[in-house]
Formats: sequence, C-alpha cells, structure tokens
Amino acid sequence: MAFRTAAFGLRRMMSTSSARSAEMSFTFAAPNAVHYNGAAVRQIDVPSFSGAFGILPAHVPSLAVLKPGVVTVYEDDGATKKFFVSSGSITINDDSSVQILAEEAHKVEDIDANAARQVLADAQSALASANDDVAKAEAQIAVEVGEALVAAAQ
Repeated sequence: MAFRTAAFGLRRMMSTSSARSAEMSFTFAAPNAVHYNGAAVRQIDVPSFSGAFGILPAHVPSLAVLKPGVVTVYEDDGATKKFFVSSGSITINDDSSVQILAEEAHKVEDIDANAARQVLADAQSALASANDDVAKAEAQIAVEVGEALVAAAQ
C-alpha cells in the first residue's frame, strides 16, 4: 500500500513538474488526410468514450478512444480549427507529444448539413429494419455517428 501511495505521488509530481516541455507537438491523421504533422499547438479538445477532455502541454500520459464528435484544435497563433471524427485513438506521451489517429476526419466547415441529416435518416432506417444482432449493432453505431455528424454540422 505504501508503495502504491509513493508511486502515485511520484507520478503526480512528474505530471506537474515545470521541467517538462511547455510546448505540445501534435500529429493528427486519418486515411483521407494528414491534418497536422508535428505541429506546435496550444490545446486540443477531444470527445472520448470516457468523457470529453482538453489536452494541454505537460498533460499526464494517457491513451483514449475517440467517440464520434468534434475535435477542436487551438493553434499557437490563436486560430481555432474543428474536425468531425467518427472514431479513432488518442495517445498523449510523456514528452507532451499528442497523436490522434482517426478512422475518418473532416473539417466541420466542409460538412453539408443536409447530407448529414440524410446519413442519420439512412442509419435510423437501417436500425429499424435490422433483423439480427450484428445488423442491429452496426446500425446503432451508424446512428451514433450520424447524430454526432448532424450536431457538428449545426
């Protein structure tokens, strides 16, 4: 027990240590594009299955799974960019580097709201007509992605 308490205290001290990097190197890619490659950014807000959270320099090293939603990137020059992601993974490293690998990622400004609503309607129709557990599970995932896509487009 004492070892776990000491180890937790050491990790906590390391995570808040000022000796760690004050900059964050960000790589964000999907099969359709590499959006950032080792870029210096100020903050990244991500949707994950364990809850939405923000990433700043010197964040505690973590792994997380992206859920459908919007990734917001706050660049060093003050610009803010938003991307819709369908799923993927987030890796936060001890050296303040962050990698996001998305199954699908598109700039929010490029999303057609009518097309997003159609994606959701098609997914809901597929869910209603699904006749086995696999088809229902796949359709439910498509509905969740469609709902997030519609929310991002608004």
